[in-house]
Amino acid sequence: MNCTAPAAEPAPPVPDATQVLAVMERVADWQLVHPAANRPKDGWVQAAGYTGIMALAGISESPRFDEAMMKMGAENQWKPGSRVYHADDYCVVQTYAELSLRHHDATLIAPATERFDAILAHPTPVGREFNSPQRVINWWWCDALFMGPPAWLRVWKATGKQAYLDFAVENWWKTSDFLYDRDEHLYFRDATYFDKREANGKKIFWSRGNGWVMGGLVRVLQYLPADHPARPRLERQFREMAARIVALQQDDGFWRSSLLDPANYPAKEESGTGFFCYALTWGVNHGLLDRGTTLPVALKAWAAVGTCVEPDGRLIHVQPIGADPKKFDENATEPYGVGALLLAGSEIYRLARAPALAGGK
Repeated sequence: MNCTAPAAEPAPPVPDATQVLAVMERVADWQLVHPAANRPKDGWVQAAGYTGIMALAGISESPRFDEAMMKMGAENQWKPGSRVYHADDYCVVQTYAELSLRHHDATLIAPATERFDAILAHPTPVGREFNSPQRVINWWWCDALFMGPPAWLRVWKATGKQAYLDFAVENWWKTSDFLYDRDEHLYFRDATYFDKREANGKKIFWSRGNGWVMGGLVRVLQYLPADHPARPRLERQFREMAARIVALQQDDGFWRSSLLDPANYPAKEESGTGFFCYALTWGVNHGLLDRGTTLPVALKAWAAVGTCVEPDGRLIHVQPIGADPKKFDENATEPYGVGALLLAGSEIYRLARAPALAGGK
């Protein structure tokens, strides 16, 4: 049963690229001045924000965003987070690797390669066990697919070491085989949600959790070679999830915190919506998703996300850190919400710069 009503209004037009960039820069500038000092600089909360700032650095004429990320990396001594096997602590490596590629400086990823080589040498799982003593995986929560595989792919791109690419792909499918619901085409956050249900009796599928996965799919496909044997399967999963997400968008352009019980979580939620906007627009821009059915959804999502930006650039309506749908203060903000907006904006910007060329299906 589809839990969303038909769209009440047509999608907005493709926005002006200059205006998109202006919104992105205003949001990023606010975040850089207010850097969530209570969050570790090498932790996933900040690092997810850095992914968006790097996307902005790739389209802005100003060097300040690249410079801010170089400063951050130097302050972190270019080190991943401290937990060796925890995917959240690889997220920051995505930015180090992109900076290494941009500046042609391998020293920026030296600590990351040291960490990844240690994992390859000692790959014994230290994750949680679910359902049976034989079921042990490191990346046991769906968010890990945004944090981990894109980092390993980027370090592979920077070094050429095939083992990094192989590790990313292998562990994507371990997590997917564990958490992907093949009937719903959505991810459970982790195994503790397999048997839980929402107030309306539906399965619990968290918006941002599935946003993490969709964003992770994009960030893997960006670097995965076109002829890699895993690519058709990843693209198929991307299309499956995209079709389901499109069907679940609400009339105002948002996805609610709970994808299958939006009525019980009526508040706007920016972070899941931002990541879905990013993934859907990227799919249109790269010809993987049908332009006619997907683009209106992506544009409505971008317009919705824009309503979360305050005049000074502060981003609100971001669900706080958690693991499942929640009710929350509408003024809440976090760096990962900024990352979602900036990633989405980077693809909307490309769409706006060449709308006649973006997509083709």
